[in-house]
Amino acid sequence: MSLLHPSDIARSEGDPKVQRKGPSSLTGADRLARALGWFSIGLGVAELVAPGRIARALGLEGKEGLIRAYGAREIASAVPTLSVDKQVGLASRIGGDALDLGTLALALRPGNPKRDNAAIATALVVGITLLDILAYSGTKAVHSRERGTQRDYSDRSGLPRGPKASRGAAREDFKNPPDYRAEGQVADAVPERVSELVA
Repeated sequence: MSLLHPSDIARSEGDPKVQRKGPSSLTGADRLARALGWFSIGLGVAELVAPGRIARALGLEGKEGLIRAYGAREIASAVPTLSVDKQVGLASRIGGDALDLGTLALALRPGNPKRDNAAIATALVVGITLLDILAYSGTKAVHSRERGTQRDYSDRSGLPRGPKASRGAAREDFKNPPDYRAEGQVADAVPERVSELVA
């Protein structure tokens, strides 16, 4: 079993093996969004598990509850970022980045002994914010273009004689379908009017 093709693990005896993968349908913006989603989960878990350590490293003692809330927000925004609703998750991430920058601005005050750490964290958040904006605009452009595209089904053979002929055939069949023909005792037992049912 090859580790290059993990799908082979779930295959039954005799099923064909994956020889090679085809090209991915994910765009660069989709891949960036996925990476940001996983990053968001990692950061969120760290903020939930060790808010005290993060607060001490940035000189934000007493803000542990806020950091823990930011961790929950990171994980919540990661879920749509990793799903098909990437734009919703990325927009949420951009809003969260603004909150993070506002909180880090408190840590950049002159009396903070950990001000250098806060400056590094601020630079990192600014970089991540730029990536979030890039991923958001990229996924929005790609997916809005896909929604506006008129799909071409001219090569399909579902209606070999064309839709007009198929509609006519359906109408002919519906005029007198076999399962609507009641004969014998069943036809005699069915009331012709609703008033007969009430009587």
